[in-house]
Amino acid sequence: MSIIIYGIKSCSTMKKAFTKLDELGVIYDFHDYKKQGIEKESVQRWVDGLGIDKVLNKRGTTWRKLDDSQKQAADSDVDKAIDLLVENTSMLKRPIVEGQSVLLCGYDEAEFDAVFL
Repeated sequence: MSIIIYGIKSCSTMKKAFTKLDELGVIYDFHDYKKQGIEKESVQRWVDGLGIDKVLNKRGTTWRKLDDSQKQAADSDVDKAIDLLVENTSMLKRPIVEGQSVLLCGYDEAEFDAVFL
């Protein structure tokens, strides 16, 4: 099974996910979307599979720094929210783990155990 973990290398949540995947013996590739960017098609696939509320991080500083019109547009139109996520990758919840039959968002140790054990 080919697994890609998407996120930002320096994120503490990402470090937990890397450690857990290593403990479980999962072989994965890492995509740093801060350095490499992210394609709109990928974000669209994640939103389709998980929902915008799961993928969009509204608790971070990047979301809080948006003006009210941007927040309102993202809340009322999923396509506009996806465009914002592509432009502001820090608003993507981390990590996103994607494989042939796997799509996870956020780090939950029990969920990782259930999927990869």
